[in-house]
Amino acid sequence: MKKLFVFIVGCTLSLPLLAQRISRVEMSETGILSKLSIELDEQVILNLTPTGDIIDYGIDIYKGRTDRMQERMEPYTGRVVNYTNLDNEAFAGKIRYIGQKMITYYASYDDADLVGKIKSIGSTTFEYYNRYDEESLRGKIKSIGSDRIIYYSSFDPSFGGKLKSIGAVQLTYYSNFDDKAIKGKIKSIGQSQFSYYTSFDRKELVGNMRNGWRINYVNTIKFLISR
Repeated sequence: MKKLFVFIVGCTLSLPLLAQRISRVEMSETGILSKLSIELDEQVILNLTPTGDIIDYGIDIYKGRTDRMQERMEPYTGRVVNYTNLDNEAFAGKIRYIGQKMITYYASYDDADLVGKIKSIGSTTFEYYNRYDEESLRGKIKSIGSDRIIYYSSFDPSFGGKLKSIGAVQLTYYSNFDDKAIKGKIKSIGQSQFSYYTSFDRKELVGNMRNGWRINYVNTIKFLISR
């Protein structure tokens, strides 16, 4: 009986580990999010736009390396199943399974703003900014499982529209009161700090990153910062 109890507890505690979470974020120096990546089973990486559309998927052969700004996706040769033309029109033909992970979508009878968007991957649910949110956010992913994606309000003159946080990771930026060559650029991701050459430095260096790395691992998320 004791062994059975330990087994049940162990299975319960392991459930969160099976959930899909954000593993990679690609963004610009000025805080514009361009790509989110979810890691599935069998080392499959699923790349999404900020609005939840599937870009591509495959095996990232450079996963875990800190010297590569771009992934190299090899085709996934495992099980891939699509919804058929007999399924709801909002997701007919879209990917249903990658390996053992099922992808569901909002149907044509759901909220009009959500139709066709990813609803869940495995046990992980997606939430989106809706018509009651400010216009610049509508349709963007608001959360993936327990990881919330928050942006600075578009009404903020210094940071409007920039990525503010993903999960527990906070991001900050140089404001409009800083040097014109660096204002709007990312200042920190979690504990990772960034500095840039200012308008007082040599002309060929102005605006370039001075300290910090373009690849940062923060709270198990890989952040890639493009120019």
